[in-house]
Amino acid sequence: MSDQPKGKKKKKRLNGRMIFWTAFFTIAVAVICGIIGYLFITVNGEKLLDANRDKLVVNGPTQVFDRSGKLMGELSVETSDPVESQDIPKLLKMAFVATEDKRFYEHSGVDFWSIGRAAVKDVVARSMVEGGSTITQQLAKNIFLTRDKTFFRKATEMSIAMALERQLSKDEILTMYLNRINFGGTTYGIKAASEKYFGISDLNKLEIWQMATLAAMPKGPSAYNPLRHPEASTARRAVVLDLMYEQGLITAEQRDQAKTVVYDYQPPAQQQKYPAFIDYVMDEAEDVMPDLTEDDLVRGGYKIYTTMDAQAQKAVEKAFADDDLFEKSVDDQPVQAAMMIMNHENGSILALLGGRDYERKGFSRINSRRQPGSAFKPIVAYAPALESGKFTMDSELSNEKQCFSDYCPTNLHGYSKTIGMTEAITKSENIPAVWLLNQIGVKTGISYAEKMGIKLDKNDNNLAIALGGLTQGTTVKEMAAAYSVFGNEGRYNDPYSIKQVVNQEGTVVYQHGNPEQKKVLSSDTAYYMTKMMQDVISDGTGKNAKLGDRPLAGKTGTTQSGISGSSRNRDAWFVGYTPEWTAAVWMGYDKPDKNHLLKGSSGEAAKLFSTVMKEALEGVPIKDFEAPDNLTQSTPEPSESAPQGITDLSGSYDNSTGTVKLSWSPAAEQADGGEYRIYRKASEEQDFSLLMSVLTTDAEDLSVVPGTTYQYYVTYYDKNSDQESEASNKVEVDVPKEELPASEEPSPDESAPDESGWPGQPSDGEFTPPPVQSGEPGQTDNGGNEEQGEDQGQAEPPATNTPGRGGGRGNPSFEPGQGSGQDNGLSGQGTGMPVNPDQGTATGTATGSVSDPPGNP
Repeated sequence: MSDQPKGKKKKKRLNGRMIFWTAFFTIAVAVICGIIGYLFITVNGEKLLDANRDKLVVNGPTQVFDRSGKLMGELSVETSDPVESQDIPKLLKMAFVATEDKRFYEHSGVDFWSIGRAAVKDVVARSMVEGGSTITQQLAKNIFLTRDKTFFRKATEMSIAMALERQLSKDEILTMYLNRINFGGTTYGIKAASEKYFGISDLNKLEIWQMATLAAMPKGPSAYNPLRHPEASTARRAVVLDLMYEQGLITAEQRDQAKTVVYDYQPPAQQQKYPAFIDYVMDEAEDVMPDLTEDDLVRGGYKIYTTMDAQAQKAVEKAFADDDLFEKSVDDQPVQAAMMIMNHENGSILALLGGRDYERKGFSRINSRRQPGSAFKPIVAYAPALESGKFTMDSELSNEKQCFSDYCPTNLHGYSKTIGMTEAITKSENIPAVWLLNQIGVKTGISYAEKMGIKLDKNDNNLAIALGGLTQGTTVKEMAAAYSVFGNEGRYNDPYSIKQVVNQEGTVVYQHGNPEQKKVLSSDTAYYMTKMMQDVISDGTGKNAKLGDRPLAGKTGTTQSGISGSSRNRDAWFVGYTPEWTAAVWMGYDKPDKNHLLKGSSGEAAKLFSTVMKEALEGVPIKDFEAPDNLTQSTPEPSESAPQGITDLSGSYDNSTGTVKLSWSPAAEQADGGEYRIYRKASEEQDFSLLMSVLTTDAEDLSVVPGTTYQYYVTYYDKNSDQESEASNKVEVDVPKEELPASEEPSPDESAPDESGWPGQPSDGEFTPPPVQSGEPGQTDNGGNEEQGEDQGQAEPPATNTPGRGGGRGNPSFEPGQGSGQDNGLSGQGTGMPVNPDQGTATGTATGSVSDPPGNP
């Protein structure tokens, strides 16, 4: 009797015959489908090739519009007449073969071995890291009708490639490829590229380094454009030269020599409107739409709606074309500049220019990294200090000569026991900024800088950053975005230039939308920073940036040369904002050296800022910076334990002694070790500073100057509780002018210091002693103007990784040796954090303001 349950059939077991026939029919069907697919691809490839052989596919020009919807310009394809094979040097052809498809002469249009190798690498990397397209496939892609990124597109591309291989010789394919591929922007074809990037129409005159530069571009026509990205182009050129050497096309000597050539070609002027803004827009389009290449965008017939304000952009371009706004260079390397204006309420970029005489697809300095100098103080020190709640704009900060561990910055304007925060920013003193950062902690300062859009290096973990001494520096774009936080009630917006992109069919393929703003600072902090930086414009280093009656706040920044014996400057900054707009300006040389340094300082950048913004804001109603609702008082309430203040301070001038005498009643609660602190402000000064401390209830000011009015107040300080009382009543004392006999009156040219400064010093507006040798205490920035007067710190990197002296970090490209961190006007010497031996010095002062008329973003 069987044990198998009733009702269930016995399973049939597979035998060898069934397996054989199943496999046979499966393979047969697959082969038949493969043959049908191959025949379809072959016929389809031949058909598409015949239909598109003699044309470069373009869907009409891509159009770019400003923020009001007005057409800014069109991106049309730039080509030259096709070049015959015999007119293209063999070495130039082989440079492309070596770089793009070294098995070009071995495959039949599709290199299945390369595709397999690429697939294996993609699997190992778990992402697409390597492609397998041959030169023939790249040519097929350039003559295909659509720009979609699908499997069928790739399959059809392969079919066209195989059709090309059947109909044309290898040399004909390579020649067609070189005549059709994109070489950045709207430039297509090898001859057009040679003319654009080198000014050479005869390809036989190209040198090896030039051939390698062109052969480097197909991998990334935008990224390796030598005009826009010379460093990236040079690096990629070196890779191509290595490949050419490995494949026996050039000698090692030819390779090494070609690697050393510096690209410095300047193309002739073109007449396209707003080229700098359009270039920036195209770069941003590639970033926000990664599925589209620059080639796709140019040939796709898109409509790109931008944030550009035509009036502001024209103002920038007009000012940059005015040679009178720039220093004269000793040769043909001009002083350069970059500027960006943005609406801080939403982050929209209104105008920008990355250099003088900017050309389409040229080198833009908008994102070039430079040392910011004192323009960095509000970002990393002052704003975070206010935000901490431990300090206010009325706080007294340490201003004594001192070291912070091994870091010893110095002041140019001298020292005092304390200085008010507003005065410290206005004069751009060094010690208070470093002391403040030390109080709140370097990590806190770094955190706020990063929240405000500054990209810092991992080595920027030291007090030198208080004076703008950064390892890699920062950019015009980053500085404008950071200062926009102050003008936008503490909120940060990522800068953007594209509102919307529409394809040829009218479908919106990209929309910026309204991303949520990041709250970085409190509204109170932003408002008090604005109040203090308005004083920088009215009474400090930023006077050149004034916009008439329009409110403006900002900061200057200057970085010293870092060259021993030179007091000239490497970089000059002004960053500022109005109630509407924020803008940043940088000035300097592209390749600074001992013969290419700025004679002036941040005042020149402030002047350029003013020239642009006055015209950009013309017709925009003037409005004030508004205080936030429920604004907290800047002066904190005294604690319950604070000693009671003085209420009966009196003072008078004693003609017999030429001094001011002060007296007051004793404090109500005197303690052992208590003292009275006397604060003074002269008529020309912005804020009070500590004059002296005494134990008695009277004092005498021996340092008054005839013809000056002084104000005084007194506090009582209890050392035991470390508490200081409120300020007493203020008294004002006029010190009369001295009357000299007529015979003793000085002549007009002797009555005051020569405002032109000491011999060799440009007009400075501030009388400072002549500079001493670089590296000595008390060095001044001798290349100033009427805005000069900021602190500068010096850094002298050691040859080894030991603490170096200095107030700032220099540019990594500096030669080994002395460096300085300078804030225009003040010089400082100190011990810096460990730095790269190549780093030099940085000095900086920054003041600025900007405004942006209301309107659509």
